[in-house]
Amino acid sequence: KLLSKFTIKNNNNISAYKGTDRFSYHLFELKESLEPEEFCSLLNLLKEKSLYDTKIRDSETTFFTTLVNENIDYLRKMINKRKKSNIRNNELYILGKKYNLHIDKSVKKIEVSSNDLYVSSEKYLDNWIKKETRKIFLKRLDYIYNLFEEKIPYPALRIRSMKTRWGVCNKRTKVITLNSKLIRESIDKLDYVIVHELSHFVCFDHSSSFWALVEKYCPNYKKIRKELKDGE
Repeated sequence: KLLSKFTIKNNNNISAYKGTDRFSYHLFELKESLEPEEFCSLLNLLKEKSLYDTKIRDSETTFFTTLVNENIDYLRKMINKRKKSNIRNNELYILGKKYNLHIDKSVKKIEVSSNDLYVSSEKYLDNWIKKETRKIFLKRLDYIYNLFEEKIPYPALRIRSMKTRWGVCNKRTKVITLNSKLIRESIDKLDYVIVHELSHFVCFDHSSSFWALVEKYCPNYKKIRKELKDGE
């Protein structure tokens, strides 16, 4: 099925692309459209084809083996992201804790136990997550704001999904924006991002003075920053 996706999309035979830039181009187009597990399966099928198809066995084995190996890190990273991507895997992460998700129409609202979360519908769950996210983010903002000895304004809080940033500070409008995906991360990561954005009211650049201020309120920020970057 996966091989047919590839050949139909490209309207050509796989072996016609053997080892060429054109082959790689079309393959990595699929990398963006397939689920990580599907892409992994596709690479393995291509690898097997290179091993068992006598026409391309000798010339292509190294190419396909390298192709799979070069994408191991990508696949691990994407599969890890999928594990944290809300309800598609029947798992939900809230502040770093994993809950087994159960959609049950007999549940009136939402029920949370130590490891399980029962909810009547995905729509209700989405609304509940949005409300909980705002409540938790505001609580942590209040807490961290009151830690600051420096004179800074109390900012308005915006929450939205962002692809490339965990937070944004607008010094002029006195607004900080936090990535809604932070609700999935542990509370120390959420706190670090809030410290980071509040510190920009004192130092708007990323100078040594800025990082010294971040470290003042988040001593292990380097470790947390690396973990956030690795988990992107």
